[in-house]
Amino acid sequence: MSDLIQLEKRGHIAVITINNPPANTWTAESLPALAATVQALNEDRNIFALIVTGQGEKFFSAGADLKTFADGDKARASDMGKAFGEAFAALTAFRGVSIAAINGYAMGGGLECAMACDIRIAEEQAQMALPEAGVGLLPCAGGTQNLPWLVGEGWAKRMILCGERIKADKALQIGLVEEVVPTGQGLEKALELAEMACKQSPSSVARCKTLVMSARDGRSHEDGWRMERELFVELFSTEDQKEGVNAFLDKRKPEWKNR
Repeated sequence: MSDLIQLEKRGHIAVITINNPPANTWTAESLPALAATVQALNEDRNIFALIVTGQGEKFFSAGADLKTFADGDKARASDMGKAFGEAFAALTAFRGVSIAAINGYAMGGGLECAMACDIRIAEEQAQMALPEAGVGLLPCAGGTQNLPWLVGEGWAKRMILCGERIKADKALQIGLVEEVVPTGQGLEKALELAEMACKQSPSSVARCKTLVMSARDGRSHEDGWRMERELFVELFSTEDQKEGVNAFLDKRKPEWKNR
């Protein structure tokens, strides 16, 4: 673990704060720490939802520190690319609901981190970009893959190929974020959504997330429907399925076991 990644648990919700001021840049230390933290949360059956935000009031994350790549070292570039990929792949694969509370600038690897989450809430002053091509690099942590899926090819090309930076209201308009809130209220809104997620069966949520994400793979509708039926039946091997149905019939709140 690392002091660059702070973890707080609030009931069934984990809050991860990127803590590398002033710009919350990613490093060879913080990226593995993020991956390890998410993997540990996957093992904690009491955690149903995860929020990622940035320390301070100006930056969610400015991405990588460009000084890392100034000498053109290919081995270092390979190591950092692998670290970025593993960290954000772990975040994408988190079994519960992940929410990015974008509290400021989300640039490069900062935006890629947010896009690795299930839901994005942006504060009104936030700005987002994938500016790597402007400095002779390219997004290497899912940017070229996730951005077109979220906003379409046209806007992905504007942001990646033309280096266009967008503000929160435009991000909402094109579908990059799900909601814009006033300055300072991003974490509060993310916690509100996380609480809603925690009312759902975590066993159901994990399987629903798998199905929704599988739609990106270009599988046929027939194959997707088959997967739905299989995972539906699979739920009947969980404690949460029995608890959820019986709690409803008994007119009480369910007590989820995440099993």
